[in-house]
Amino acid sequence: MKYDLVIIGSGPAGHKAAIAASKLGKRVAIIERNFRGMGGVCLHKGTIPSKTMREAILYLTGYRHRDVYSKQYRKKRRITMQDLRLKLASVAENELDVIHDQLERNGVEVFIGEARFASPHDVEVDCETGRKKLYGEYILVATGTKPSRPSHIPFDGKTIFDSDEILDLQQIPRSMIVVGGGVIGIEYAIMFATLGVEVTVLDGRERLLEFCDQEIIDALIHHARSLGMVFRMGEEVVGIERFSDKMAAVQTESGKRLVADSVLYTVGRVGDADELNFQAAGLEPDERGRLWCNEEHQTWVPHIYGAGDIVGFPALASVSMEQGRRVVCNAFNEPFEAFDIMPYGLFTIPEISMIGKTEQQLTEEHVPYEVGAARYREIARGQISGDTEGMLKILFHRETLRILGIHAIGESATEIVHIGQTVMSFGGTIEYFRNAVFNYPTMAECYKVAAFDGLEKMSLDRLFEEARLTKANAEQSTEDKSQTELDEQETIEV
Repeated sequence: MKYDLVIIGSGPAGHKAAIAASKLGKRVAIIERNFRGMGGVCLHKGTIPSKTMREAILYLTGYRHRDVYSKQYRKKRRITMQDLRLKLASVAENELDVIHDQLERNGVEVFIGEARFASPHDVEVDCETGRKKLYGEYILVATGTKPSRPSHIPFDGKTIFDSDEILDLQQIPRSMIVVGGGVIGIEYAIMFATLGVEVTVLDGRERLLEFCDQEIIDALIHHARSLGMVFRMGEEVVGIERFSDKMAAVQTESGKRLVADSVLYTVGRVGDADELNFQAAGLEPDERGRLWCNEEHQTWVPHIYGAGDIVGFPALASVSMEQGRRVVCNAFNEPFEAFDIMPYGLFTIPEISMIGKTEQQLTEEHVPYEVGAARYREIARGQISGDTEGMLKILFHRETLRILGIHAIGESATEIVHIGQTVMSFGGTIEYFRNAVFNYPTMAECYKVAAFDGLEKMSLDRLFEEARLTKANAEQSTEDKSQTELDEQETIEV
């Protein structure tokens, strides 16, 4: 069977690529391992389940009402894993129906089975009805990633588990050691700490989430510690040992031995393409099973593309969707228009979101910038919602006033960042936020408060500069006068 585009993997990248290609009138085939797996890791093991679990925790613990009703409000005193999983099935089922409906309406042919390359243009699929060979003029690999599981780690899915297995825990542990302080590790660590679990985070790096703004991460760590979380940074793990079904120990290179009821191992992810037989296609993944791609997402075999987590950073569902669309436009010579700046969202508690440069990056690049900040405690909506610890900061150029970065932590951070994204995308300045009228009371009002704060700093700076120039002019005038008097004296003497 011959297709214009064969897609391996039905996650955000593969799904959106299939729809985009079908809209262009192309014949498209998409391959997924099993029927219930449509939607990929995003729908079944990653983004959707973890964020659904997060919402359940916020609701059941009364977290969002903590500063309004104090500890008097709590939806449920004894929360179980079953409670946290209650909504997962219905959300996943609904999203699965949407995906199937979209693919069917757009005429995308779906093949269920394990895929493998037979040649650079041929992909074999082991279906229930037998092996089928699909020829693709273009091929997109969008198989995603899976948790790294080193052979020396004694995973059992109960006491020692990865981020896929955490969703299947039978009960909430009393204590947990999270090995790996990346995005996934921190998100789950704070979720369980919010439930009252004693959580310790171990990471070999000296700084947490290095790609984020330092002040925002400092605020996150401060909140996490208020929940009782412990951070052990700069600690390399050399071994994990299971004592029983209810206890495990983690040994660090520095000699520390940490014991807890459970261990969540989240150190890295690897490409989920072990069975694809890349060699037959002329491809060679890196040591972590990822594919190299150029800016257009082409591999070194020009008609084979890669998109989504399989190509590495930033490994975000939102970015993967755009990558899938970009692949289709490039392959079929269609114009592709998209803004270069992409937002990042971390669904920690509280949530974090950002777009553009951080203060650290601007400092290293010697860019003259100023900061305008708004604290949620200054915003009426922040007081109403009970979140008085959040903040939003705007980084802008001191001379042009153009927005260079937006960073937020707190309730609705992943939503309100898009206001800043829009203004940045069109080259707007901080003056836009000063002049704009926002609904009141809303979190969006943070932008106006932050703009006033930043522009006030610029006003003070201008006053200082004017005073400095006035002083310099006065000194110059005095010096010129003295020189004139000296010249006149010399003339008289002559």
